[in-house]
Amino acid sequence: MSLAEDGRPLSLTWHYTPREVFADGVVHGLGVLLGLAGAVALVATALTGHLGWGERVAVAVYAMALVAMLAVSATYNLCPVSPRKWLLRRADHALIYLMIAGTYTPLVALVGTGPVAWGLLAFIWIVAGIGIAVKLLLPGRFDRVSIGLYLLLGWSGLFAYESVIAALQPTALWLLAAGGVLYSVGVVFHVWRGLPFQNAIWHAFVLAAAACHYGTVWASLTGAAVA
Repeated sequence: MSLAEDGRPLSLTWHYTPREVFADGVVHGLGVLLGLAGAVALVATALTGHLGWGERVAVAVYAMALVAMLAVSATYNLCPVSPRKWLLRRADHALIYLMIAGTYTPLVALVGTGPVAWGLLAFIWIVAGIGIAVKLLLPGRFDRVSIGLYLLLGWSGLFAYESVIAALQPTALWLLAAGGVLYSVGVVFHVWRGLPFQNAIWHAFVLAAAACHYGTVWASLTGAAVA
């Protein structure tokens, strides 16, 4: 593996100014606060609505994945440069896979129909599991490939359009599409290392996309909970 003695991938440089770190901290702080509040609201609504236990567990999986991704991302990006930071980097990148799989889980449970929907969910979790293992066990390897895989998994719902996507309410559908576009456009800033405040801008796109996908899950949950 191409790692320095402190565990840092040799291809990675960390050179953000104090102002850039502060801006990134604001974005992450807002994300953690909103994520915690949103997760509590989702779980409370799922527990009090007319849902089965399978659907409630699916919502809880998404809520936990959301909070874990936001919290670990904030910890990693705001942690001073040290061996601990590079360990957090592994968890941060691994949790992106968990977040993608976690987002699809309640959508399939709440609105998915037929074996195609559940087959899609199984595929997403299998690929996500492999991606998590690679990020944790092979740090600094396949980082570029992982970006493409994140996007592929994120848009994989299109392969089960009739079984999942078409069943969404119009608002939920548009929010899902908007989130996907925001994530995809944000990747441009993720790889644009020379741009001032690049990391904060990238994470702002991630937060906006996560908010859109939260809206998709919320709309699907509230629609199912009162049915």
